[in-house]
Parts: sequence; C-alpha cells; structure tokens
Amino acid sequence: MKTTIIGSGVIGLFSAYYLNKQGYEVTIIERSNGDDSCSMGNAGMIVPSHFIPLAVPGMIEKGIRWMFNAESPFYVKPRLNLDLISWGLKFYQAANKKQVEQAMPALRDISLLSKALYQDLAKTADFDFAFEEKGLMMLCKTQHTFEEEVEVAHQANELGLKTKILSTKELHEFEPEVKPDVAGAVFYEGDAHLYPNQLVKNLKKHLENKGVKFLYNTEVTGFEFEKNEIKSIKIKQSVGEATQNRTANRSELKTQNLIIATGSWSPLLADMLNIGLPMQAGKGYSVTYEQNEGKKLNIPSILLEARVAITPMSDNLIRFGGTMEIGGLNDEINMNRVRGIIKSVPNYFPDYQIAVPQKEQVWYGLRPCSPDGLPYIGRTNKYKNLVIASGHAMMGLSLAPATGKLVQEIIENQKNSIDIGLYKPERYD
Repeated sequence: MKTTIIGSGVIGLFSAYYLNKQGYEVTIIERSNGDDSCSMGNAGMIVPSHFIPLAVPGMIEKGIRWMFNAESPFYVKPRLNLDLISWGLKFYQAANKKQVEQAMPALRDISLLSKALYQDLAKTADFDFAFEEKGLMMLCKTQHTFEEEVEVAHQANELGLKTKILSTKELHEFEPEVKPDVAGAVFYEGDAHLYPNQLVKNLKKHLENKGVKFLYNTEVTGFEFEKNEIKSIKIKQSVGEATQNRTANRSELKTQNLIIATGSWSPLLADMLNIGLPMQAGKGYSVTYEQNEGKKLNIPSILLEARVAITPMSDNLIRFGGTMEIGGLNDEINMNRVRGIIKSVPNYFPDYQIAVPQKEQVWYGLRPCSPDGLPYIGRTNKYKNLVIASGHAMMGLSLAPATGKLVQEIIENQKNSIDIGLYKPERYD
C-alpha cells in the first residue's frame, strides 16, 4: 500500500523503517533539504529514567523565576499569541499530581519498548549508530536537589527501573578523571546513548537502499478528500528538486495512508485538516567538542540544577546540550542561553574548562512540546487513514523506534505493543 510520511526527522524515519519492513511502499515528504533534523544535534540519550512528564506541580512557579535570568535553563518568550496562551492554560491544568501519576507508567512503557528496539537494531540492523548501554548519571550540586532526586529514584524503583544512589566518593570511582564536585548522584543503570548524527545519516541511507523515496525541499500545500479519507496530498517543490525527481512535476501525490511526523511544525498541517494539536516549539542548544585528554567523562550525565546534558560520544567527542526556550518557530540563536550551558559545567566539574563557542559552532533544534508532556501517537477520528506521530518534546530520539513500531501496528490494525490510550492526538478537541 502507498504510504506517505510528512517529515524526515527521526520519528518519520523510524515509521518508514518499520513500514518498509512490512512491505509498504513509503514516500517521505520533507520541507527542507533534510539536514536540519531536530535529533541531529541532541544529546543522544535513551532515557527510561525520564518517566516524569514536563508538566509537573511546581514547574509554573519555577519557570516564572527562571524567566528573569538570561542564562536560565527555561524561558518563555512573552508575546501576545492565542496559541501560546491556550497551551499555557492546558499546561497548568496538566501539572497536577493525578495526571503525573497516570503519565509515569505510560512514559516508562514506551521508553522501555524503545530501548528494547534499539538493542535489537544494534544487533541486527545493517547500519551502525554507536549504541552504548552505560547508564545515566543525575548529578546533584546541592543536598536539597540530591534529596529530591533520591525520592525520584524511589519512584523509579517502584516502576521497575534500577537505580543506584551514589555518594560523592562512590561517584568518583565511576568518574576518576573529572571527579564531579557535587552533593551526590543517582545512577540509572538502564539508560543508554548513541551518536545521533550517525543514526540519522545511516538510517536514511538504509531506507534509500530499501526503496523508500525521499522528496526534499517539498512543501505540502493542501489535501484532497473523499468522505473521511485523505486521498492525495498537494505539493510544491523547489526548481532544483524538480529536475532531480520524477515526482517533481506532479502537483498531487496519491496516498492510501498518511502519517504526520513533522515535529514542531505538526500543528500547521493539523490546522489544514481542521484538527487541533496544541503544541509549542521548545528550542534547545548543543555544542560538540573533542574530549580533553586526561579529563574524560565516562558516563552520560545530567547536571540537574542547570538542566544540562553531557554525553561522551564516538570519535572521542563530547556534547553539551540544554535549555528549553519557548519562543515560536524561529531560527534565532540566543547566545545568553548557550553561555548558561557552558558556564554551568565548571560548577560540577571544577577542572573541566571549556570556552564559550562562536555562534556558528552552536546547533539548535525545535522540540515539539505538548501541554501535558505526552506525545501524540494514533489515528484521528476525522480521517480513518491519518496517523499523527509528534509531540515528543526532548525525547524524540529516545522514543523514535517505539513510535515507529506503534505507527506500523496502527496502520496494520494490529494490537499495539503498549497501551497508547493517553497518547490520543485529539485528546484536546
């Protein structure tokens, strides 16, 4: 069956991967040249440890305090925007204990499914992505944060996730070269990481070799319907692309199944289909350096108070990333936020000094944030052949294989590997 995926980010790629394995004829439409995926420059972490959604009690108050600090890890750009106001109200409504407790098992289940699929891919796929299972350190600078994280570790244990609570001395045995200056740490044994650039590049090449078609620099301008089905997609391609692609001269692309996996741009397409999909783009930044000889970090870490992720990657590289900047769809780089990331590192690693990068060295990505911190995965009520897979916030790469597998199961009307009831795309309609 002809299946079209709009979006060539990691969610779209894994949806194509599992559908292609089942024999589907897959075409991926991408508005850009495909080099600006939100997952290319992220921290590369596979995180069952992240079972608590973004919308939690106290986050509103904390976010308001952070807004007045130019280098803080969270920022909402003040602007008169009805979508932002509506999203903020929904976020506030979701940030309660009952909803968080409902969300935690759901996030655990999709994370564990995704990790299992990554493990399988690492063994069987014909492409490499530097997958390593070293766990994840949550580094707590203050005793107060450490005590809070120990409580989170107890919740993780109740959900079946393995943790170790480490004193500073025990932590130094894990990290003898950098010796973090912290009150303590929690080690999540079941987390993993990979090299995102390598994953995206090699997965695309694999899909191309398997016959998946990519239409780059292609804009979706509308849809054609028949009753409650989408029959074709109206497209507009750039001149350069039109000379290289057989499909380029067509103004419409017929399809039998349609998947929207366009990340932070998903609400724009949903609007064209009269579907409400509350979402805000949360910009994050990262910088990649070569590891310092004699000062190497062994295990991926999160600097909890600073909300900074640090990942040692293949090719002797180390990546620093962080911030959540709710500021709309734009390509501006706020160097104050970048400086906040870099300046936080010596607070945790006193002997680890890194220079603030030039703007051209900084990568940024727009993470698609739903108000309740849960992704949108599933069929829509309005169109029986439309599936939405978006809204993964900071966990797109972590949850991508599971999402792709679920999309394939949904398309084939199979029983889902996990319960996706909380992920309904039209839960706010």
